[in-house]
Amino acid sequence: MSGTVRVATWNIRGGVGADGRFDLRRVVDLIHRATPDIVALQEVDSRRSAPEHEHPFVFLRRALGTHSVEARSIVSSDGDYGQILISRWPLSDIRIHDISVEQREPRRAIEAEVASPHGPLRMVTTHLGLTFGERRRQTAALVEMAARAPYTTVMAGDFNDWIWRGSVQNAIQRALPGRTWIRTFPSWLPLIRLDRIYARPPGALLRSWTDRAARRASDHLPVFADITV
Repeated sequence: MSGTVRVATWNIRGGVGADGRFDLRRVVDLIHRATPDIVALQEVDSRRSAPEHEHPFVFLRRALGTHSVEARSIVSSDGDYGQILISRWPLSDIRIHDISVEQREPRRAIEAEVASPHGPLRMVTTHLGLTFGERRRQTAALVEMAARAPYTTVMAGDFNDWIWRGSVQNAIQRALPGRTWIRTFPSWLPLIRLDRIYARPPGALLRSWTDRAARRASDHLPVFADITV
């Protein structure tokens, strides 16, 4: 029996808003307004939080869902930086892929199966690099991940892609034809569609939207989407 799953993706900029204040609570409160079932967050950064605060990965996991997997691309004495996938339902077949390109910032992709009550959902989330050549190599790996599952597949994240010809979105859309197309960056005057959700099969992505109130909490706006499984 088919049903709808709500997915969210958001680059939260370490929990530091436009006012320069670290506040993960307003990040969580805004996400709760949309009641997503699956949340993909990028730029989770404990280096920006004060020692008295709960670790951001722990705080977000406890506040947003029962099941989660983290991909910490930077681990240092100052703290950890990376992304997290949080789900209302159990996660299995979890894989964390190192998609880093030499001499560039470390990058990861999380791949997991979500045991939704409507059937299995394959979820991939990532945060791609800043250069065209870097993203091109990373996209090839993402397309390979997307091809693995014979059932509904969703890919979400910050794709750092603003070039149309030969861009990331062209390559991914061939594998995952449903896509959001919302301007998300910079959050106070959105001009660029950096943050997206893709889905397969065709027609799986039912609707998508953002929440402009998020401009107070990050330099990106979140993307929410309803997916039929």
